[in-house]
Amino acid sequence: METGAHRPTWKTLLAFAIIYFVWGSTFLAIRVGVREVPPFLLAAMRFSVAGFVLYAWTAARGERGPKGREWASAFVLGTMIFVLDYGLLFWAEQRVPSGIAAVMLAMIPVFMALSEIIFLRTQKLTLRLGVALLIGIAGVAVLMSRSLNLGGAPIDRAGAMALIIASITWSIASIFTRRLPLPPSKMMSSGVQMLVGGVLLAVVAGALGEFRNFHPASVSRGVWFALLYLIVAGSIIGFTAYVWLIHHESPTKVGTYAYVNPVVAVLVGYFLGGEEIGLRTILGTAFVLVSVVVITTTRQTKALATGTEERAADVVEV
Repeated sequence: METGAHRPTWKTLLAFAIIYFVWGSTFLAIRVGVREVPPFLLAAMRFSVAGFVLYAWTAARGERGPKGREWASAFVLGTMIFVLDYGLLFWAEQRVPSGIAAVMLAMIPVFMALSEIIFLRTQKLTLRLGVALLIGIAGVAVLMSRSLNLGGAPIDRAGAMALIIASITWSIASIFTRRLPLPPSKMMSSGVQMLVGGVLLAVVAGALGEFRNFHPASVSRGVWFALLYLIVAGSIIGFTAYVWLIHHESPTKVGTYAYVNPVVAVLVGYFLGGEEIGLRTILGTAFVLVSVVVITTTRQTKALATGTEERAADVVEV
């Protein structure tokens, strides 16, 4: 491992640029892809390929693979993270602009805080946290409300509900990662979860009849490029950069991607995807991001913070 004194600054800047801008742009790539490829099938192709590459790469480097109970954990997390969270995200982006989808998923820390308060009892509902939670909920209400005269249409309710369920599922999965046995290598752990998740997504796609509606010859080159971008840049390169940063920078600094990604996604959707940025989008995004910043910068006990850092790369945007 490189020390801070010997580590080139450009490596750190490049890694942060990747998790900020590449991950932020993947939301538009998903929206481009689901225009021509059924959502669960598109997600299956992305994660099965990326998971296999990460799994094979880490195995070739001599990392220990998962054992019996760890495979069971990968199945549980693959279902929650990739089928329920990403599957619903891909499905929702047929109905919701990519930038707004990113803002809705930025609510994950809000639901994680609620989970820690209600289930883990590792946080207390302080005034600071309570206000932050209310601000985040207000942001979602602004994006969904049909009664507020803010200009621009409110987002599709079915799509919004899918994204809320996805966020809740992710927050619950983050709790499970602290309890379930997983391979010691974060790269191996994530590769296995991706691979299992990709296979499960393919099963869901088959059950929904998506293979019957998929005709590869009719898919445009732009969509194939979007899928390649999701696999290589979003999952493989992006996650590698994240793991490298988690070992060289503080989790607090690395965690800033949680509130940079939505801003990048909204801007990329506007400039490259033709999506609107009106008063509704600006207010909703601002409320959600303020909530996330307050929650993620709230001090926790030393023991909890250490445990969170150790699991930080087990559940992450990929």
